Amino acid sequence: MIELTSISKRFGGVQALSDITLTVRQGTIHAFVGENGAGKSTLGKIISGTHAPNSGTMKVDGQVVRFHSPRDAIDHGISTIQQEIALVPKRSVLENVFLGRELTRRGLANKAAMRAEYAELERQTGFGVSPDAIVETLCLADQQKVEMLRAIARHSRLIVFDEPTAALTPNETANLLDVIRQLRDSGVTVIYVSHFLEEVLAIADEITVLRNGQLIKTTPAQDETPASLVTAMLGRSQDSAFPSRPPINGRLGQETLRVDGLSRSGVLHAVSFAARAGEIIGLAGLVGSGRSELLRAIYGADPADAGTVSLLGRPPRTMSPARSIAMGLAMIPESRKDQGLFLRRSVGENMTIGALRGVSRGGLVATRRVSQLVGRFTQELGIKPADPSMEVGLLSGGNQQKVLLAKGLAASPKVLLIDEPTRGVDVGAKYSIYESLFRLAEAGLTLVVVSSEVEEILGIADRVLVMRRGWLVLDAPISEVDQDTIMHAAFGSEAAAPSQLELGPSLEEVLV
Repeated sequence: MIELTSISKRFGGVQALSDITLTVRQGTIHAFVGENGAGKSTLGKIISGTHAPNSGTMKVDGQVVRFHSPRDAIDHGISTIQQEIALVPKRSVLENVFLGRELTRRGLANKAAMRAEYAELERQTGFGVSPDAIVETLCLADQQKVEMLRAIARHSRLIVFDEPTAALTPNETANLLDVIRQLRDSGVTVIYVSHFLEEVLAIADEITVLRNGQLIKTTPAQDETPASLVTAMLGRSQDSAFPSRPPINGRLGQETLRVDGLSRSGVLHAVSFAARAGEIIGLAGLVGSGRSELLRAIYGADPADAGTVSLLGRPPRTMSPARSIAMGLAMIPESRKDQGLFLRRSVGENMTIGALRGVSRGGLVATRRVSQLVGRFTQELGIKPADPSMEVGLLSGGNQQKVLLAKGLAASPKVLLIDEPTRGVDVGAKYSIYESLFRLAEAGLTLVVVSSEVEEILGIADRVLVMRRGWLVLDAPISEVDQDTIMHAAFGSEAAAPSQLELGPSLEEVLV
């Protein structure tokens, strides 16, 4: 269905794609894999009309096309689900799903027909999202489901999925993969961009590996393994997903953070814990369990109804983001696009926006100080390309995440709250971020890390906290837990060892 010949793309001085020649066969699932910055998302965006190539040709059904916008691609039956959410936040789910293809009757929107079609989409996917919900009130995972429903509703012949499962639970991911298989079996062509290699191998018919903007190979999925894909992606083998954890003996210092009885109506229920200098706390739980809400309440982004937060042994105070930063606490939010970065501003501006006092003199920004700070974090975190003037929105997801980490560190915090540190990040960039987190812990920083990946929690944390329905139900050293313990606590299973849990109300009590 799609034929690419000698496709190349540059962004300023950065060569994103070089001489890509590729065929995507109709009615197949074709996966693109590679490190962040390898060019896989850029290639998907060229196919879907978001970017135009600098050179090369693209054919759809044997006809040469040149898309100038996503609308051109949609007119040719090609839709895309981008890594970053692109919805109208103040409109309903129904309005977003049928945006641009509203069903009408006598010139007026036919809500009954759209609701009937939406009900059929829900039957097919099982996503369980109310058509009347306002998009901005939905969690990130449900917003991503709305994007998928919109693409399916367009009856597209080809759909580009760019990291579609990054914010989904395992059950939601399994449901989505089933939907994608159904689409393929009905004749729809799927391009699947993902860094989850097991997921790619489970669903793809063919896999294309990209590295540094070049096509390394295209092979049948059945001929590949996770190890062979990693070797092709990185140009070398990687024996372990995680760096060696620094020894905890002698690393932990004095208490830096204490949370006592933190509550927020309907969201958090009397959460208490303490953390020490040099400690990495992993915060786990299902989507909607209160993980992110706990970080936001500690940081002061959301007001708490009761409870206190103490920093560095000081008396408890009402927190706000400005007060938190001044007292040595910083937060890296879950969504780079909506809460973390100014995508149209430069790498340097994003890194220093929260630390202007430290890089200013007499009320004016000191260019030399900015250059030193940006150069330091660019080198320490391995941000590529190492160009502080580059618009941050042009970077890969992994390098955007590193810029976001640098932004949090620029204010020299003693406690760092991190929500999903490797969301949308490939295996190579993940390893680099883990190394950075371990270095920060060894330097005495306290890290509280929310992650949806249990393996990540087990790989980096010294201590594990598990949230369920707003309650803290597990607080244990990493040596006393495994994947089953964490999952049982998160789901409320009676199989979780009682000795390891400080349980809030049972599931039955919460429902009552």
